[in-house]
Amino acid sequence: MGGDILLGGLFQIHTKIITQDLHFKSQPKTLGCEGFNFRAFRWAQTMIFAIEEVNKDPTLLPNITLGYRIYDSCGKHPMSLRAAITLVNGQEETVSSSRCTASNVTVIIGDPSSTQSMILSQTLAPFQIPVLSYYSTCSCLSNKFEFPTFLRTIPSDNYQVKAMAQLVKRFGWTWIGFVANDDDYGQYGLQIFKDEIQHSGVCIAFIEFVPKIYSKAKVLNIVDTIKISSARVVILFAGDVVLLPVMKELLKQNVTGRQWIASESAIVSGLLSVKELYPVMGGTIGTTILGARIPGLRDFLLGLQPLKFPGDNFVHEFWGTMFNCTFKKVENVHEGTYLQQPCTGFEDLTEQENTYSDVSQLRISYNVYKAVYSVAHALQNLLLCVNDEGPFENRKCADILNLQPGQFLHYLREVKFRSKLGEDIYFDENGDVVAFYDILNWQLDTEGNVQYVKVGRFDASLGRGQELDINEELIFWREGQTTVVKSKCSESCPPGTRKGVRKGQPLCCFDCIPCADAEISNQTNSIECTKCPLDYWSNEQRDSCIPKEIEFLSFEDDLGIVLSVVALSGTFTTIAVGAVFFYHRNTPIVRANNSELSFLLLLSLCFCFLCSLTFIGEPLVWSCMLRHTAFGISFALCISCILGKTIVVLMAFKATLPNNNRMKWLGPTQQRSIVFVSTGIQVIICTLWLATSPPFPTQSKFRSAKLLLECDVGSVTAFSCMLGYIGLLACLCFVLAFFARKLPDNFNEAKFITFSMIIFCAVWLTFIPAYVSTPGKYTVAVEIFAILSSSTGLLGCIFVPKCYIIMLKPEQNTKKHLMGK
Repeated sequence: MGGDILLGGLFQIHTKIITQDLHFKSQPKTLGCEGFNFRAFRWAQTMIFAIEEVNKDPTLLPNITLGYRIYDSCGKHPMSLRAAITLVNGQEETVSSSRCTASNVTVIIGDPSSTQSMILSQTLAPFQIPVLSYYSTCSCLSNKFEFPTFLRTIPSDNYQVKAMAQLVKRFGWTWIGFVANDDDYGQYGLQIFKDEIQHSGVCIAFIEFVPKIYSKAKVLNIVDTIKISSARVVILFAGDVVLLPVMKELLKQNVTGRQWIASESAIVSGLLSVKELYPVMGGTIGTTILGARIPGLRDFLLGLQPLKFPGDNFVHEFWGTMFNCTFKKVENVHEGTYLQQPCTGFEDLTEQENTYSDVSQLRISYNVYKAVYSVAHALQNLLLCVNDEGPFENRKCADILNLQPGQFLHYLREVKFRSKLGEDIYFDENGDVVAFYDILNWQLDTEGNVQYVKVGRFDASLGRGQELDINEELIFWREGQTTVVKSKCSESCPPGTRKGVRKGQPLCCFDCIPCADAEISNQTNSIECTKCPLDYWSNEQRDSCIPKEIEFLSFEDDLGIVLSVVALSGTFTTIAVGAVFFYHRNTPIVRANNSELSFLLLLSLCFCFLCSLTFIGEPLVWSCMLRHTAFGISFALCISCILGKTIVVLMAFKATLPNNNRMKWLGPTQQRSIVFVSTGIQVIICTLWLATSPPFPTQSKFRSAKLLLECDVGSVTAFSCMLGYIGLLACLCFVLAFFARKLPDNFNEAKFITFSMIIFCAVWLTFIPAYVSTPGKYTVAVEIFAILSSSTGLLGCIFVPKCYIIMLKPEQNTKKHLMGK
C-alpha cells in the first residue's frame, strides 16, 4: 500500500527455500519458498493493522499517510538480504549493479532472526537506514559500534538471562544444571548467566550443549548427565526443536523429578508443552516476552477477504492453505476430479482455529505493533520540530516529505511515548527497549491439556533486585508439588556454624563446621565465625555473644559455704582451746614455755582461720588489700610465736648445764621482743607493699565462658617478699625444733613443733602446683584450703597433746611428772 512515508516489513512467511538442481545447463530460476507459516503471516497482518490504525488516528500524523511494502524473508539469509535491498532500491525484481537510488522506505521492520538482522544492519548501516526488529534477541546486537542503526522492540537476551538468574536466586537454588544450544545463542546466554550468579553463591553442576544436528550419542550423553547429577533444577536455554529429542529420551528412561527453567524459545513451544511430555516437563517455569491483547486485531484478522486483494499472492496462498483449496483449477486427467477444491473466497475464517486467529497470547505480534507505533511517534516528533530549534545543521528541522534515513534514525532513537495499552516505550543507548517478561508456569487444565499460567513478571525498569515480582502460591512445581523445589549440593549452614569447603568440589558443596568457643555466626551460610569481645562469650547455639558469667568464690556457693564453716569451726575450736588453757592457766603444762606465748599463738591462729574468710566474696579494693596483708601478718605472728617457744625450749635445755646462765637473757621480755620484732618485719613489708603497689581487683582475660574476678597482687616483688619471709621463719623454726626434738623431757614440746612445721611446709609446698593447675574460682579455694590446713596442723600438733593431758590425763599435769625423766 502506498503512502507519504513507506515502511518496509520482513517476515518469515514461509519456512524454507525450494531447493534447485544446479546442473549449470540453464539459468537458475528465482529462489522460491514453501511451507506457509500462519504465525508469521499474522505478524505481517498486525503490521498492516497498526498502520491502518495510525492512518485513522486524527491526532497522530495528521495529513500524513503511512504506506508499507512487506516481503517474505523465508527465514534464510539470501532471501532476507535480497528483500532488504529491493526495499531500499525500490525495484521489485532485480537489483541493478549500475544504479543505486535513495531509499524508498524510511525504516525496515524486521528481521525475526538475530543472524539475519546482523547481516541486514551491517549492510544497511552505510545508508543509515534503521532496522527495527521485533524478534531478534541476541545480546550481541546491542553493540552499537558494529550495529549502529539497529533497534528492536523485543528485549535483549541479556535481560532474559538476568530474569532467569533472578528466579534462581529468589527460590534459593544453589546447585543447578545448564542445557543450551550449541551456538552463539547458547554460549552468550551461558556467559551472561555466569556473570549474574558469580557473587550469589550459585554453582553450576553441569553444562551440556545440544547440537543443532541430531546426534543420538550426544542426546544419550546429555540424558545420562541429567540423570546422574544431584541438581534438581535445570536451566534450558535452547530452542524447542533441539530440545525435543532430549525430552523424549528422558521420558523413555523415566527420568522425572527435575524442575526446568526455560527461556522464551522453549516456554511457549507447542512442541514441548504437550500431554505426552508432561510427566517429564510438568511444572516448567520460564520467561517470555510481555503479552497483550490488541483491541480490534482479531476482527481485523478474521475480516481478511482474498477478493479484496486480487494481486496479493500471500493472501491467496494463506487462504488456500487454511481451507485446503486453490484459486487455480488443476484437473486430474486420470480421475477427472480436482486435486483441490476451488476457493470461493467466501469461506468463514471464524470456523478455523489455528495460530493465525489465536490472539489470546500476542507476544511477537505485539512487538510488531509497538514497532509501527514507534515509527509513527518518531515521525510525529519530527512534525513538531520548530525551525531554528532543530537538531540538525544550522538548527534546521527535517522535511518529512523529503526525509533522509539518517534524519529519521535520530528521531527514532529519541522516541518516547505511552502506548494505547499503557506501556511506556522508549529505546536506551543500545537501541533496546526496557525489558518486561511474563513468568509462565506449565499446568494441566481440567481436560488434561497444558496451560501457560502467568505467575509473575520481570520488570527491568525497576531497581536492581526488585525487578522480579512473582506469586509463589500460583505455581505448581515438578510432579504437581505445591512446595518450592530444593536444589542444593549441601544444606544451608545454620547460625552457629560456618562453611567448610570440600576439597576438590565447587564452593556450593561444603560441610557445616560448628564455631569454636568464643566465636559466633549469626547468619545462615557464614563463611567464617566472628570472635566475641574479651568480656563476652558465645552462647550454647554459637549464634550470639553474651556477657561472660561473673565468677568468684562467694558465700552462696556450696564450696564457699563449706570453707566458711571450716574456717569458723577452726576459729571456735581455737577459742575453745584458749578457754581450756585459761581455765587451767596455773597448771604446769600451761605455764611451761611461757603461757603468754601460748595465748598469743592461739590468738594468731584465730586470725589465720578468720583471714581465710576474706578470700571469699566478690573481690573489692579493700578486700584484696586485706586478704593478702591479713594472711601475711597472721601467719608471721603465728610462726614468730612458735619460733619464740622453740628458742625457749632449746635455751632451757642448754641452761641446765653447769655454769650456764643463758636463760637470764631469755626472759619474758626477750621472748615478746622476738615475737614482735619478727612480726614487725612482716608488717613493714606489707606496709611498703600497700604504699607502693597494693593488690587490686581484676578480671581474667582468658578465653573462657566465665569472667573470673580475682585479686591481682600488684607488686609481685612485694608479694614474693611477704611469702618468702613466712617461709624463712618456718624454716628457721623447723631447724631449731629439729635440734630440740630429743630433749629428755616427759613432755617435749619441740617434737610437736617439728611435726607442725613438717605439716606446714608440706601443705604450702603442695599448694604451689595445685594453685597453678586449678582453674577459676577453685584457685582461691585451693589457697583457702592451704590456709585452713596449715592452721589446723599447727593447732592440732601443738595444742591437742596438751589438751589431752589437761582434760583426760590430769595426773600427768604435775611438775614432778613433767620434770621427770
